[in-house]
Amino acid sequence: MAKVDIKIEGMSCQHCVMAVKKAVTGLKGVTGADVEIGKAVVDYNENDVKPAQIEDAIKKAGYKVVKP
Repeated sequence: MAKVDIKIEGMSCQHCVMAVKKAVTGLKGVTGADVEIGKAVVDYNENDVKPAQIEDAIKKAGYKVVKP
């Protein structure tokens, strides 16, 4: 198991939190996600999903991933 911390722009309410959580937990290999406004901590299986795929799911949900 692995964990990735992702900073996210464009989130402003609980609806945004739920949209991001739904987007990432719908991916095969994601075992959990702690999402709050502005960030997500995602637990995942490295054999099934990569961080770039998780970031893509967040972008497709309409939010911007902020690179450090």
